Amino acid sequence: MSPKSPMSPSGPASAGHHAAHNHSTQGQSLDQALQRAGFYPVLVADVVDDALDGRDCLAHLVHLETHFERAEVRRHITVLVLTEDMLVITHVDDQQLDDAGEQIVAQISTESVPVAQIRSVVLSYMYSQPQNYTPGDPVRELTLSIAWSGGQRLDVGPASCGDPQCEADHGYTGTISQEDIVLRISSEADGPRAVHDAKVFARALRAVNTGTIAPAPHATIPAPRPRSGVFGNRLSRGHQR
Repeated sequence: MSPKSPMSPSGPASAGHHAAHNHSTQGQSLDQALQRAGFYPVLVADVVDDALDGRDCLAHLVHLETHFERAEVRRHITVLVLTEDMLVITHVDDQQLDDAGEQIVAQISTESVPVAQIRSVVLSYMYSQPQNYTPGDPVRELTLSIAWSGGQRLDVGPASCGDPQCEADHGYTGTISQEDIVLRISSEADGPRAVHDAKVFARALRAVNTGTIAPAPHATIPAPRPRSGVFGNRLSRGHQR
């Protein structure tokens, strides 16, 4: 997205959306998280609501990523919403159609995955100065990987024998990672709250997926309601296979 591309501002029309979707352990509601991200929040809210199809949100994770391409700044957002039986994933990207940045289109994909199909939830942590670690020290970076379709990523590179003078061909070595979506959350770039929210979301997803006691929705969440007029791709393009 060009720097001239507009971010959809918060407004009165979105103030009441999804007021019921509060999660105190995550620090902010889904609506607040979308407003904070600032990436077409009203549009994203409506698309997510349509994908939820009347289901109530148990937990959510909103991740905005920024990439720099020459003179342009490109952003895209991934929204994960957990319900009792589904993981609803929404990805929104935009594209500038003219040099002036006046013609912009939003590309949106949604995927609804039954939680029973989720095969693994992997959290990878990165800590600074582990030799000085004390309980409660913050996580520098966290990577959340979720797999459900059996898709795999293969990373291959030349193999070596450890001898820097050796010029023999040792073939190739690599790793196979099972993943359908990967989100990398950095405390420095996204803030400590974003890392905490990712951990809370992963914990909730594991609970629902394994059949343990799921986190209860906020007490004010009403019964499932019609989609109309309310806000209750394979994703994370920055880490796509």
